[in-house]
Amino acid sequence: MTSDEKMRLLWVEHLNRIKNDQDEAAFAELFDHFAPRVKGFLMKSGADASLAEECAQEVMATCWHKAHMFDPSRASVATWIFTIARNKKIDVLRRQRRPEPEDLGWGPEEEPDQDDVIVLQQETELLGRAMAELPAAQRELIERAYFGELTHSEIAAETGLPLGTIKSRIRLALERLRHAMK
Repeated sequence: MTSDEKMRLLWVEHLNRIKNDQDEAAFAELFDHFAPRVKGFLMKSGADASLAEECAQEVMATCWHKAHMFDPSRASVATWIFTIARNKKIDVLRRQRRPEPEDLGWGPEEEPDQDDVIVLQQETELLGRAMAELPAAQRELIERAYFGELTHSEIAAETGLPLGTIKSRIRLALERLRHAMK
């Protein structure tokens, strides 16, 4: 057995001790080994040091609380931990991109500018004509994706068409619409 295989088994044993016995010594060893590596991984992917530190702490806390979810037949301990880290990073990025709700003012809203209303009406009419000119197969997929709010996979499941066909038709339809809206 190689030293890498021995280490993999050791980490599985540590997670089993955490899962079965809430073994703090096993967790401390796991933490000491993986937390700096997770922090480095997060910093290499663009997080600043304090954010990476905070995320690494959350990742390791997740390992403690969800050790029962680890399945050694599906992934190594390292893969499991770095998958948690990747997901935490995505969550943080989503939170950062989500704008804060605006303060709601009291009273009636201002009337929209008539020029804006006319432009919006013209664009709506232009889009309606452009949609009508699309081939039926493309128009149907655009309507399902954007008006029906279905994912490409959901459309594929409903229509029985391959996912690649769905994506190609939607991409072609969007190109035609972009060209028509210029």
